[in-house]
Amino acid sequence: MSAIVVDLGSSTVKAGYAGEDTPKAVFPSTVGWLAKDQESAGKKDGGDVEMKDAGDGKTYFVNDMSYRRDHMELASPFNDEGLLEDWDVVEAIWAHTLRKRLVVEPNEHPILMGEPVHTTREGREKMVELLFEKHNPPAVFLAKNPVLTSFASGRATSMVIDCGGSGTTVAAVHDGYALQKAVTRSPLGGDAITDVILKHLEKKKKTPVKPRYEFKRTARADGETFDVTDVKCPDVAASYRLFKQREIAADLKETVCRLSDSAYSDAENQNMPSMQYELPDGNVIDVGVERYKIPELLFQPDLINGFGLGADAPSAVKDAKGLSQLVLDNINRCDVDVRKDLFGGMLLAGGGSLFPQLRERLEAELHDAAPTNVRVKVTASQNAVERKFATWIGGSILASLGSFQQMWMSKQEYEEHGANLVHRKCP
Repeated sequence: MSAIVVDLGSSTVKAGYAGEDTPKAVFPSTVGWLAKDQESAGKKDGGDVEMKDAGDGKTYFVNDMSYRRDHMELASPFNDEGLLEDWDVVEAIWAHTLRKRLVVEPNEHPILMGEPVHTTREGREKMVELLFEKHNPPAVFLAKNPVLTSFASGRATSMVIDCGGSGTTVAAVHDGYALQKAVTRSPLGGDAITDVILKHLEKKKKTPVKPRYEFKRTARADGETFDVTDVKCPDVAASYRLFKQREIAADLKETVCRLSDSAYSDAENQNMPSMQYELPDGNVIDVGVERYKIPELLFQPDLINGFGLGADAPSAVKDAKGLSQLVLDNINRCDVDVRKDLFGGMLLAGGGSLFPQLRERLEAELHDAAPTNVRVKVTASQNAVERKFATWIGGSILASLGSFQQMWMSKQEYEEHGANLVHRKCP
């Protein structure tokens, strides 16, 4: 039976069958929940909703964010360090992935799970225990995300720069193993940039970002224009409203933002032409020099002081290091004899790395900082899908290799040795 590959990321869950090019199911890893006494308000007429009763007085709604429910709060399985923490949410996501999206019997398929490279020993044991006890697969394997990203591009040694939603992880991979002493994580990722855009629109541009459920658009007689009327929703949870606002800010980020070729400065960029962006409620805003300035935070986080956000500036940006500095710090942690290989084999991946010019800019900055006789090469797939799903694709390749089949940790081994066998079987 073909193996199932699951990559539970901080922003989206990717799942599918080993050997395929792209995941079959992609959905947000943020989950909605209602307390038991509010559950009836959350039921949809005749709809098929993944409702997971975790036995803790909460009902979970997975991949069902488009439907607004009164009082529904949102929860992420990850904590601020990017580690799995809320196991009830994790369990709800796994159950939805396997039974509703892939529609498989988990006890018939081995499961390969991607995991953050800095996962604790207790976290790894908990994952294995949950998988075997709740889903009973014949075998399990936990693989480090940077290792899978490296395999996706056909390399055994590389420096992986993974720009995810909740942060950026830089990790060295040597001969198929992640070097634990050479792992650096910054909380500055795609979500932090999205938050800056949202706060910039609301504070500086005085433009309210209205989620789609807060207004109704009615076409006028000419068929070209619309009347917008507000819809009152007093019982919507603040976390759900923020989630829907972030979706709009993220779309603006993906459509108009880009990086400049060299380090950004206000003087050089003040004559940049602006672009127009239409918000869902019909408001059209001009996005000027900030479409270059906001992505620049990835390289120069201290620029945040120039946005005038004060205490509202996301803490993930305020305390962060620039991307090129993260990579250099990481390389300096590695042994001297592998540094040359790492400089020449950098891989850029993750949804947060899709800004135009990011690869060229990072390569240029690292080239200036590298030793004189070292060749710097940053590789990134030209295909946006491959870059976003690099970890999953690496897992798909690994789990379908003939030579990998004796690496699985089987159900029998788990019952004999317990969950701590995972540290030996899945280094």
